[in-house]
Amino acid sequence: MKQGAQGSAGAEVPRAGVPGGRVRVTRQPGVADAGPVRTGAGGVAAGEASEVVRGEHTHSEPAPPSAPRGRAVVQRSSVRGQIVDALRAALVAGDLRPGEVYSAPVLGERFGVSATPVREAMQQLAIEGAVEVVPNRGFRVVERGARELAELAEVRALIEVPVMLRLARTVPAERWAELRPLAEATVRAASSGCRATYADSDRGFHRAVLSLSGNQQLVQIAEDLHRRAQWPLVGSGPGARGRADLVADAHEHTALLDALIARDLDVVRALVGEHFAGAG
Repeated sequence: MKQGAQGSAGAEVPRAGVPGGRVRVTRQPGVADAGPVRTGAGGVAAGEASEVVRGEHTHSEPAPPSAPRGRAVVQRSSVRGQIVDALRAALVAGDLRPGEVYSAPVLGERFGVSATPVREAMQQLAIEGAVEVVPNRGFRVVERGARELAELAEVRALIEVPVMLRLARTVPAERWAELRPLAEATVRAASSGCRATYADSDRGFHRAVLSLSGNQQLVQIAEDLHRRAQWPLVGSGPGARGRADLVADAHEHTALLDALIARDLDVVRALVGEHFAGAG
């Protein structure tokens, strides 16, 4: 897309896991090569941009040392990072089916980018264990069953339950009350029926709870396990978990907050265990 020195232009490219299925691409007057800016669920902040030049991937670059007064400095972010987010959302939503093989060029056409950032994003998902490389074909979405989900729930409980019980003894009630909007946000996200939207909100609530421990390594490990627990099981379709299931799961967040505020350790222990077992 070309742009002259005057005016601005915009276009949209497909985006999985985003309402409307598109990513907004904007051009700012007088700023060269401003790239795609995601909007919708999981979107990046205003002012962030990426660049695709004739199908080539451009890595992150620092902002120019100076910019015209009165004009926002363009921040560049990796196209790869945006595609990783889109693929994660498509995976959780069931758009990428377990056992199916997807090629980078085909997915690139779907997202309106070259195959290079898609291939790089898929390599990241392979590191996370979501897909596996199929030589000369693409990437196969990993098939997993109920046993793996149960194992993830057990590991999450071993890590998080002791931390939450310790926090229940030490964190004042007013700090827990500050998390109430996040818990209520998960209920609204669940009510939408969109698994990808709820998955983001669900992880956000758990991340906020564990962040009160002050242990960022724990938060990072727990979130990785949580994300893996959200991948669909083999044989499950996009509607495997209906709106009612998501809403019931979300209401456990508000019940957990009530128990934490009351410092009812037995209820906290039971709720967290049931919540992990029911996730996925």
